[in-house]
Amino acid sequence: MAKKVVATLKKGDGVVLAKCIKMVKNPETGNYQFKEAIKLKEEAKDFFNAK
Repeated sequence: MAKKVVATLKKGDGVVLAKCIKMVKNPETGNYQFKEAIKLKEEAKDFFNAK
């Protein structure tokens, strides 16, 4: 399963955001779908580890 943090987005007030893209396999059809989210940098690992 491919997973990668694609971009790091910085704001002026010190908050660091990351755009996360995860490829998820649909159990019914077997096709892959992409799940995207913008998370805090600290929460990126939680996004990838969640099922």
